[in-house]
Amino acid sequence: MMTKKQSSVLTKAQISLDQNDQGLSTTQIKRCVAATLPWESLLGASPSQGGIKRVLLIPPDATRAFSGAGAVLKAYARLLGDRCQVDILPALGTHVPMTKKELKKFYPIPNARLIVHNWRDEIVKIGEISAATVSEISEGLIEGPLDVEVNRHLLDSEYDLIVSVGQVVPHEVVGMANYTKNIVVGCGGFSMINASHILGAFFGMERIMGKDHSPVRKLFDYAEEHILNGLPLCYALTVTTAPQDKTKIHGLFIGRERRLFEQAVALSQQKNVTFVDEPLKKVVVYLDPEEFKSTWLGNKAIYRTRMAIADGGELVILAPGVERFGEDERIDRLIRKFGYCGRKRVIELCKQEPELKDNLSAAAHLIHGSSDGRFKVTYCTERLTQAEVEGVGFSYLPFAKAKARYAGASCDGYVTLPDGERVYYIGNPAVGLWADRRRF
Repeated sequence: MMTKKQSSVLTKAQISLDQNDQGLSTTQIKRCVAATLPWESLLGASPSQGGIKRVLLIPPDATRAFSGAGAVLKAYARLLGDRCQVDILPALGTHVPMTKKELKKFYPIPNARLIVHNWRDEIVKIGEISAATVSEISEGLIEGPLDVEVNRHLLDSEYDLIVSVGQVVPHEVVGMANYTKNIVVGCGGFSMINASHILGAFFGMERIMGKDHSPVRKLFDYAEEHILNGLPLCYALTVTTAPQDKTKIHGLFIGRERRLFEQAVALSQQKNVTFVDEPLKKVVVYLDPEEFKSTWLGNKAIYRTRMAIADGGELVILAPGVERFGEDERIDRLIRKFGYCGRKRVIELCKQEPELKDNLSAAAHLIHGSSDGRFKVTYCTERLTQAEVEGVGFSYLPFAKAKARYAGASCDGYVTLPDGERVYYIGNPAVGLWADRRRF
């Protein structure tokens, strides 16, 4: 149940949409944020009188470079900074912490205190989804009760308001990213991260991506309704595109109600899903070295395009910044050991190998990163060796050779190379989903 203090800081729902497809301006973003804030509480003389003294902002990390979260955080900071203490907790999930350079680039908020999420050690169980409910929601794909855990700082009673900021975009685990996912996975722990990832992989990426309702989303919805309802939590959801690597926020949806997420999903399906008229024989994807340093992240190139690629086709991934496989040493070691061996083989290994059974998010990632033999995946790196790349099941081409070969590909869409070969180029797989209409 909501406490008296928590109910006193409930924000008002607000939606802002761009009208000319040019993206929301800084002023429009600030107005949208301002319209949601409980100004009576903000202007209170003391906490006992309803005054807000401390706020926790939860943005995505640097792997969501085009989320527009930086602009939203700046708006909150400008409106709140001189009235209360603002803390920032990036929703890392299993990712490596942001560097000082990344924090300065994405979230240059003066006087804000930075908190680093540790998904293995700094989490607290706040509830449990029963075995019966898990079985019903997952359609029997996973069993047993499921702990709902969050970073311990979310339970700090000194926070009068918690704002989760993030991008709604097609996602391989849950269908559409963000909303409650930012809390129970981005700021969550081992139990939910493992369960959600393996459930999405077992259920099937192609049945999930780009859609709202999935078994994984139902788990998150259950946690939102029955377990997280005691937190003073508000969501600020963006829908963006990134033409020429410049972020445009087309919609900003702020509030707690699920209907706001549903409206963001509908807009993202318009802005972030690209349909192709026929299966693509060759796709070339570029991974920005500032954003993609592991195959754990870089394999977006695989699952965001898999529904568009023809059987027997090829996906070429230009990955100059990729230097490892996992986002932490333990998962990196598991990827190197078992490789991207396909869904059926991973399911078998989960029954045979305790290491994978105990690290189901890694097992799910092995499924996500495989084409299941349907098309060839060629990784073009300069920081991973040929032996390392081929050792996990990919084909290899030195980045320098690939860069020269595909130098003419720079704009998204079909490109004809000097020798007459026709390829489909994607400059950033993180901002969308590509699909043959018949597969979607």
